[in-house]
Amino acid sequence: MSPRRTHIAMIGVPAVSHVLPSLEILRELVVRGHRVTYANDPAVADLITATGAEFVPYGSVLPVADNDWPDDPIAAMDLFLDDAVQALPQLRAAYDRDPADLYLYDIGAYAARALAESQGRPVLQLSPTFVAWDGYDEDMAAPLWALPGADAYRAKFARWLAGSGASTTDVDTFSGRPVRALAMIPRAMQPHADQVDTGAVTFVGPCFGSRADRGTWTRPAGVGKVLLISLGSAYTNQPEFYRRCLEAYGDLAGWHVVLQIGKHTDPDELGDVPGNVEVHSWVPQLTILEQADAFVTHAGMGGSSEGLYAGVPMIAVPQGAEQFMNADRLVELGVARRIDTADATADALRTALTELVADPDVARRSARLRAEARAEGGTGRAAGLVEEMLG
Repeated sequence: MSPRRTHIAMIGVPAVSHVLPSLEILRELVVRGHRVTYANDPAVADLITATGAEFVPYGSVLPVADNDWPDDPIAAMDLFLDDAVQALPQLRAAYDRDPADLYLYDIGAYAARALAESQGRPVLQLSPTFVAWDGYDEDMAAPLWALPGADAYRAKFARWLAGSGASTTDVDTFSGRPVRALAMIPRAMQPHADQVDTGAVTFVGPCFGSRADRGTWTRPAGVGKVLLISLGSAYTNQPEFYRRCLEAYGDLAGWHVVLQIGKHTDPDELGDVPGNVEVHSWVPQLTILEQADAFVTHAGMGGSSEGLYAGVPMIAVPQGAEQFMNADRLVELGVARRIDTADATADALRTALTELVADPDVARRSARLRAEARAEGGTGRAAGLVEEMLG
């Protein structure tokens, strides 16, 4: 009779920027012989099953399909809470009869921690962005809790927690202070990194694999330099910005440009596309960055991390959420220029690119941060730490 395989369950939310960062860890755990299940919305099933993990479907009510997120931060947080409230019964139906030995969860999947605590099972957060630090409550949370609607949100969260079966009943601790976490970002991107509780959080850096299943790209023969332009997966309905990029970089001597426009922009909205520009709705971003000389990014944590990992100077054009903070951090690190969308004229974009690639200090800092990000261990180290939690 063969021994029972260890069951590791990942529970996430269907935002692609939250799904992609942990996939290679799960793939590695499957390769190491563990049984891995992943609960998420069917919209991202294909991404999950490609790792070899068993897909466990649950319906999410997050507005990821049309990217219809409210501008008000309390309203946005309330969407994640509502999603957790309706997701928990679905997760119980799957995992109460087939409990995992260890639960992994995304920062937005509150129901996962409640499920694990109700079962008395160990739980590990996989964070695709920065984590809380000593003083976080005063620096970040206190201003948030002063906003209209915050008191009602916190009361609603507390009521749900009280009936969820979770052993942690304090809202701030439950939502912002994981018992144990792996931060899948370069430590360089973490605000106040020296104030993070390293007993609870380990920085493993970006967790990549071969990504062969996400397509290939080869640098065209004879081109001088390569520029990638991408606003990620969620903030891509920006035809005017793309037209400014074409004006700035189209036919720029010595440059080949790869422009990703996402699924929300029709290529016909771009007008005439110069001969040195290739346009795609989706690209294998890291593959291109490892062959590129510069990167125009929205400064999402995924893009910022990949830019640092590839050692590529960046022009950060933040669009929302934590991207403004990320953009400022890249500037502080000395490897980027920040240009807000309203200020992103063709002249500003072209000048920023010219200055970045001509600056030897930027090149030196980019190389150092590239080496540091790769030294953090990535996928292999993360999988090993997951196995340590299995005892």
